[in-house]
Amino acid sequence: MTFDALLLHPSLLAAIADLGFEHPTPVQAQAIPPALEGRDVLGKAQTGTGKTAAFALPILHRLLPASTPRLRALVITPTRELAQQVHDHIAALARHTPLHGHCVVGGDDMRQQEDRIRRGCDWLVATPGRFADHLRRDYVDVGALEVLVLDEGDRLLELGFLPDIQEITSYLPPRRQTMLFSATLPAEMQGLARQLLDSPVRIDIGTTAPPSPVSEEVWPVAARQKFELLAELIRRRGIRGALVFCRTKKRADALVGKLAALGHKVEVLHSDRSMPERRKALAAFRSGKCDFLVATDLAARGLDIDEVGWVVNYDVPSAPEDYVHRAGRTGRAGRTGTAISLMAPNEEILIAKAERLTHQRLASSKLEDFVYITERQSGPAPREHSHKPAAFNTRAASREKKESPFTRTGKARPAYEVPDPEKERQKTKRRRSRIKKRLPHEK
Repeated sequence: MTFDALLLHPSLLAAIADLGFEHPTPVQAQAIPPALEGRDVLGKAQTGTGKTAAFALPILHRLLPASTPRLRALVITPTRELAQQVHDHIAALARHTPLHGHCVVGGDDMRQQEDRIRRGCDWLVATPGRFADHLRRDYVDVGALEVLVLDEGDRLLELGFLPDIQEITSYLPPRRQTMLFSATLPAEMQGLARQLLDSPVRIDIGTTAPPSPVSEEVWPVAARQKFELLAELIRRRGIRGALVFCRTKKRADALVGKLAALGHKVEVLHSDRSMPERRKALAAFRSGKCDFLVATDLAARGLDIDEVGWVVNYDVPSAPEDYVHRAGRTGRAGRTGTAISLMAPNEEILIAKAERLTHQRLASSKLEDFVYITERQSGPAPREHSHKPAAFNTRAASREKKESPFTRTGKARPAYEVPDPEKERQKTKRRRSRIKKRLPHEK
């Protein structure tokens, strides 16, 4: 099949030709025809399968010919980086049309985003929290909205955005086209689909293994010897342009310092970094100005970074699905790549889970002339905190100790008392009278 067979608008076909796309991917071939008919779509597909064009092309086709700019299509994504990437991809497909859109994410100036929204746009890509903030004000007009897309739906729920999604959909017109794409479809995800979608066309392009050009390696090593082994692998194999994954932000920052001490150019990507810092880190890695990009699972989903030759799991992911997503960052577009996992003794069970999911055996490797330290399994494996229905929490509970507004006798504490204007006036009068009695010239 070619894109011409999909009967898309000529301006969209011209943009597709400019981008060098010749044939639609399986998810595009199955999702675009029903989406062009206006039907709801529920798609299960891994990242890197062409989902963005699968919903962007029907949206742009529907918005043409353009009239007065009004918000007619909304795309919700879980992370800021993915939102910016989706926005850029839609803009590239709309290059030969008068349509234009905006990207609205947290970390950017709220007033500038408000100005862009007030000026009008045809489509908008946003993260849920920031768009919900805009919706609570009176300048966002969603009365003309025709299409809603939830991209990486399982990740949206995993990050606790369900209340924001429910609030956003409560503002939108009930008669609309809704498309939901997700890498996995757990019970919680299917429940959300039943709420939002009307008789959807189901598409399953999911795969449980990284791309075939990816060579997967497992290196058993003591936990305290991981960096030593990583440094030796970098030296012997000439690893550069690698995406290195850590389990936590603290471990990522620590690894950046160690790699920089060896003279490598390193950038870090996690949620504690500001939006300009995150954009700078991604731009430096994409342009080849840094040797390593150390990241948490923030970079495991959706981000399309060309020519990633190496992926290193400095920490084995606790969820087997995350292993597939991480390894899928390399070997894209038919290129070859290598995924290396440094496995501590307490992470053996996590590798076993990844093997069961991918239905393949991962061979262990040993480095010659490297002195390994014998280490027993110290503690249990890291807990799997996501991808199970029970783990889709709405928000992380605050650890701040909360004081009850009432005492044990049932009386309200002073900080929680309901203000009584008359009582406050009486207090002021008594205070002034006491002050007057103490003034010498009043005696």
